[in-house]
Amino acid sequence: MKEKILFTWSGGKDSVLALTELLKDTEYDIVALVTTITADYERVSMHGVRRILLEQQAHSLGFPLEEIFLSKDTSLEDYRLKMQQMLDKYQDAGVSTVVFGDIFLEDVRKYREDNLSKIGMNALFPLWKQDTRVLAKGFIAKGFKAIITCVDSTVLDISFAGRFFNRRFLSDLPSSVDPCGENGEFHSFVFNGPIFKKPIRFTKGETVFRDNRFYYCDLVPG
Repeated sequence: MKEKILFTWSGGKDSVLALTELLKDTEYDIVALVTTITADYERVSMHGVRRILLEQQAHSLGFPLEEIFLSKDTSLEDYRLKMQQMLDKYQDAGVSTVVFGDIFLEDVRKYREDNLSKIGMNALFPLWKQDTRVLAKGFIAKGFKAIITCVDSTVLDISFAGRFFNRRFLSDLPSSVDPCGENGEFHSFVFNGPIFKKPIRFTKGETVFRDNRFYYCDLVPG
């Protein structure tokens, strides 16, 4: 009998890479992709991708989508409460493991594991400690397509927002920036690849500066 798992989903390349790894393993049954949505904007939290594109992506991948709506000014306590309610629901349905796409941030892993252990659930990290340069190049080599939707202006300039994640993008990154953006330097949206039933159509909209720090490239459904 397959183990039921819940997949925390951003829609970005690390999520897709982690999902690709899991799909190789026949012992898991992915019951849902879970994404936090900033309700005020109807967009994926931090990534800035419109909700409708996220839903099209999940449909193309063939998995149910669980959306958690948070206000832009949500408190940590409200976030924890909504996450708890969601986890309780799936735990009652027989899910005991939650999957994350984190790669090497020890403090983030510990935070996730500690929170889940309090309610008797486990954390799974399919990409843990893999070489991020190898992961990034492998993502491209496998035929996945992604676009950069959010850039941290403290480490990258506006020209990186809205670029496609390809070899040229990787070669243009400063040496101080992780190739997978594991430190939050950039975020992406994957719109096509081997595990997609069909590509997600969009056109690039305007790029805006928010929170005195982040450049967001809008993707307009096509």
